[in-house]
Amino acid sequence: MCHLLIDLLIEDPRWQEAGLQDLAETAALATLTHIGLDPGEWEIAVLACDDTRIATLNAAFREKPTPTNVLSWPSEDRAPETAGVAPALPDPGGDPELGDIAIAYDTCTREAAEQAKPLDHHVTHLMVHGVLHLLGYDHIRDQDATLMETTEAAILGKLGLPDPY
Repeated sequence: MCHLLIDLLIEDPRWQEAGLQDLAETAALATLTHIGLDPGEWEIAVLACDDTRIATLNAAFREKPTPTNVLSWPSEDRAPETAGVAPALPDPGGDPELGDIAIAYDTCTREAAEQAKPLDHHVTHLMVHGVLHLLGYDHIRDQDATLMETTEAAILGKLGLPDPY
């Protein structure tokens, strides 16, 4: 029996056509493997939504009532106190739920078009980004942003995708 790392809830059917289940599964698998975690021990819930829904979530959780591409809610705070230091790996004996991610179709397709990138490349990058947030990576402080972007580029490179930065 195959363990699915991603528990996908599709609110916007356009995500089904975009193949989000496979893109999210590939991105999460690559991210956890790169970080040194066994993907078979973890679960991530993903909400595939539109701009209206993600704007509501962004307003409720970040006080920014506008659409965004991806939001992440880690199951626990894993961010290190020291800037530029990779977060500690979560305990595999604990809760298998790493957290939740929401991704907005409208914003993702618009950004991909504006950046002249294939949608699957952009979505894979955003899913890697979201999973890293669940693991405690962030980009608020410059040193943390550098670490996160470097890690994203390395993971995407292993998937044969270009550096998004």
